[in-house]
Amino acid sequence: MAAHRKSRQSPLGTSAVRTAATLALASAATATLFEGSGHADPRPTTAQVKAKVDRLYEEAEVATERYNGAKEKADEARVAFDRLRDEAARRTERLNAARDGIGAMAAAQYRSGGLDPAVQLALTSNPDQYLERAALAEKAGERQTAALTAVRRELAAIRQLRGESAGALTALRGHEAELRRQKAAVLGKLAEARTLLARLTAEERARYEAAAAARDGSGPSTRTDAPSDPVTAEGSAPLRADRSSGGEREPVTAPAGRAAEAIAFARAQLGKPYVWGATGPSAYDCSGLTQAAWRAAGVSLPRTTYTQINAGRRVSRSQLAPGDLVFFYSGISHVGLYIGGGQMIHAPRPGAPVRIAPIDEMPFAGATRVD
Repeated sequence: MAAHRKSRQSPLGTSAVRTAATLALASAATATLFEGSGHADPRPTTAQVKAKVDRLYEEAEVATERYNGAKEKADEARVAFDRLRDEAARRTERLNAARDGIGAMAAAQYRSGGLDPAVQLALTSNPDQYLERAALAEKAGERQTAALTAVRRELAAIRQLRGESAGALTALRGHEAELRRQKAAVLGKLAEARTLLARLTAEERARYEAAAAARDGSGPSTRTDAPSDPVTAEGSAPLRADRSSGGEREPVTAPAGRAAEAIAFARAQLGKPYVWGATGPSAYDCSGLTQAAWRAAGVSLPRTTYTQINAGRRVSRSQLAPGDLVFFYSGISHVGLYIGGGQMIHAPRPGAPVRIAPIDEMPFAGATRVD
């Protein structure tokens, strides 16, 4: 019986099966090797990091100007809401005073018994005295009618004010929500830029700084982590001043009048840090600097780049004069103060202080002369 029993073969016992298994394992290992290497992201070059960081800074500046616009609208809506609320409070005080007056009149009538005038005349022993009292009562009635009219007027005004206040509050909440969205967008872009820069080696970081300085038309800044929020910027030490960098390359017409005052103010801010959303005095973003400079000259400019460009008379690049506002990028997301000789004073970006730079370092979009 044992002689007829077939011997049991191992699953890998035959040569063909062993060969197939070996090939399958080798194929899997090769696939794993190539899969792993195929998904390994190549390390970006310094030039690629610079290009991406520059793009992130530009996008952050666009979001900053949107934040500035939303903040301006939120501030206006808050002022309107507070004004309506104060007016409603004053109206309520007047309403309560009118009600108190009517209550006093009603109490006096109750105490007098409220007798019919003909009955009072019949019962009186002194008709002349009665007629005098009747005249006084008529005047009191007129006062009561006027008081009732005043109550109705105040009630109607309060109802209208409450409706307007509700609308103003809705607008305020909408602007505050937009404010939060734009703040998150700015912080997200800046955080992404910082993450990219943190991956660079010291040598790569030095090359990046040199390239950024060449783009900004000045020497390298001493800091690349300038505060990115106007709250944390307060009390921060200013960056070193870049006052001599990028010297004026052409003869410059001396500014006069208010333009001279605006330029003098801007020069006094050289070296102060760029901080998004900041309007001074310790830090600025681009439109915050130009707004503050012209405010020092007695001119009120709107807050954002895309409103400042419409705040004066448009001029061509060939007609530029000191004091003109110069704008950059297709979205009008950056602005500087022209000082002549192809140069401007501007707040460039996070990590770069307020400085003098050539206007041809960025895509020129237009210019406005503040009259």
